[in-house]
Amino acid sequence: MHGYGLFARCMVAAALFLTGGAVLAQSGGAATGAANFPVWAYPWAPDFVVPTPTDEPQRLPGSNAAFSWVQARDLFFAPSWHPEDHAAMPDVVARGRKPDVRACGSCHRAEGTGGPENAGIAGLSAAYFVQQMADFKSGARKSSGPQRSSVLLMTAAAKAMTDDEVRAAAEYFSTLKPKRIIKVVESDTVPKTYIARLFFVKKPEGGSEPLGRRIVEMPDDVEHFELRDSRSQFTAYVPVGSVARGEALAKTSGGGTTMQCAICHGSDLKGVGPIPGIAGRSPSYIVRQLFDFKHGARAGAGSALMKPAVEKLSDDDMIALAAYAASLAP
Repeated sequence: MHGYGLFARCMVAAALFLTGGAVLAQSGGAATGAANFPVWAYPWAPDFVVPTPTDEPQRLPGSNAAFSWVQARDLFFAPSWHPEDHAAMPDVVARGRKPDVRACGSCHRAEGTGGPENAGIAGLSAAYFVQQMADFKSGARKSSGPQRSSVLLMTAAAKAMTDDEVRAAAEYFSTLKPKRIIKVVESDTVPKTYIARLFFVKKPEGGSEPLGRRIVEMPDDVEHFELRDSRSQFTAYVPVGSVARGEALAKTSGGGTTMQCAICHGSDLKGVGPIPGIAGRSPSYIVRQLFDFKHGARAGAGSALMKPAVEKLSDDDMIALAAYAASLAP
């Protein structure tokens, strides 16, 4: 029971909860009350139980480091499996500050790669980073979906961090180069899944199910991801034809459905100045942000610029745009 995978297999075999990828797991409250939010984009299984972590050192291919499951589960510690890939982490990234400032590198990984449950923050401009932290702190940035632990912890950290801590984290992550860690696969079907608290995982017994009108994004190796390896890879299953449709929307505005993404995010969608890059980002994350902008959950200083781009988007449009952006090199 040392590894996450063995525990997950036991959980599925026991059928404790959840059915496939179409699960509607939610917590009791929504941050903004937005109706009909795409549940698949806000996966949340609050009753999911992880195995009791052990002190036994774990190792990963390509790394000389060793960390235990106790360390990997400690949100006040950021495992650095590949220290040669990044500069020394400032204290707020490596260890945080108890009781409310979790280590930034714990959830977002030492190299800012993040995962489907939060955001990749490597390469964000320091100015954008600082503004987003201010928006979390003021309540201008919320979530349209359920009160997931990732949002609650992020908000608590933003409210507790000092200006110096925010600046140190911003400057560190702004120096990191985004990695290409997501493979976009167009398909009518997807492996059967369950939700491991905040993200989709393949059911170990195999099988497939219809993908339908959603994106299902999951780590290729869940143990590597849960051990917080910044080199973890992900596969995002998207509806057939969505990449080309998203490209057309992004480049032509779809006859007034949206705005050309390059106007603000640059010709390669890698960002311009304080405007963040969207190329190569988690498509689940992109859909959440488009939906949140449309329904007012994101109401920070830059939100007015996004309003005309999102107000006419359907959920299918958001899926297509996210699939296209995620397919690009960051």
